[in-house]
Amino acid sequence: MSFLGSSANVSSTATTTNTPGQVINDVNVNNPPEDSISDLSFSPQQDLLAAASWDRKVRVYEIDPNSGNNQGRAMYEHEGPVFSASWTYDGTKIVSGGADKQVKIFDLQSQQAQQIGVHDAPVKAVRYVECGPTNTPAVVSGSWDKTLKYWDMRSPQPITTIQLPERVYAMDASQKLLVVGCAERNICVIDLNQPQQIFKNSQSPLKWQTRSICCYPQGNGFAIGSIEGRCGIQYINENEQNKFGFAFKCHRKTNGGTAGSSLRTGASSPSQAYPVNSISFHPVYGTFSTAGSDGTFCFWDKDARQRLKSFPELNSTITATAFNKNGTIFAYALGYDWSQGYMGNRPDYPVQIKLHATKDDEIKQKKKRV
Repeated sequence: MSFLGSSANVSSTATTTNTPGQVINDVNVNNPPEDSISDLSFSPQQDLLAAASWDRKVRVYEIDPNSGNNQGRAMYEHEGPVFSASWTYDGTKIVSGGADKQVKIFDLQSQQAQQIGVHDAPVKAVRYVECGPTNTPAVVSGSWDKTLKYWDMRSPQPITTIQLPERVYAMDASQKLLVVGCAERNICVIDLNQPQQIFKNSQSPLKWQTRSICCYPQGNGFAIGSIEGRCGIQYINENEQNKFGFAFKCHRKTNGGTAGSSLRTGASSPSQAYPVNSISFHPVYGTFSTAGSDGTFCFWDKDARQRLKSFPELNSTITATAFNKNGTIFAYALGYDWSQGYMGNRPDYPVQIKLHATKDDEIKQKKKRV
């Protein structure tokens, strides 16, 4: 892609000279939503970007990976704000859920949307998954009604309903791993080989409310972000967790600027913490991004425990992010996230989707020093 132009002990090898990345040439997506964007999702098959918005619509944009040129491809509506949108693995359909309590599926070819499920309260997150040894396709939805439901896309009745300890705030899936972040810092891990039961219940390693969750591409763990500018690196296997798991501060501002250049957990100067609104993993390198209410995004390497690249503060909070299928495009949404209450909103608050062309020196793991 060329449209851009030209909290653990950390060893000294984990530090890096960090120069701010550039966003000045990032491309605007044409005809963005009319209200804050709650979710972004790229097709796993082609450069199509789905955007879920508080304006009750899901929009699909077609992006030229060489020029960054883009245009609307499709749009469909819910009866309330849409909180989540996700693609099927074959890239032919989008599933979505929102404040209208509905789970919908949209067929890109026929341009038709239909309701496939319903909850007793708003649907916070949806994912397309494959369950069991035969990889049976299903849509899974997590709701504020404290349930997780699986749908087979052909029946109005759920295949399975799981009672959760609290309301769903965040959810993600990868391979056979499904992780649900609930209110009161509850985390439910589900093995999709046995999707009808919770594999493990635990408490978030972070002290404050869960805001975002993203599973590793390998399906062996997940990153979790909180409202207090902190991110946790978690593994399902206890031995891996004891060896590699940690938490670190991010999306904080000190008197001297943004806090932290590496994934450290020691004492630091007082800082203002901002919610970590979105975490996205690079599909090839396994590195990841965080984006927050401070209006910045950063790229990180969890294995080396270092920040790869920081980017300048934007005049807006970042509400959602996504990498495309090969990680050459990083999409991020600007819009108000209500983190400062109604006082922080204003009529001219920008609502945009931006496309950043990733470079290897920004997102690829650094070679380890000898």
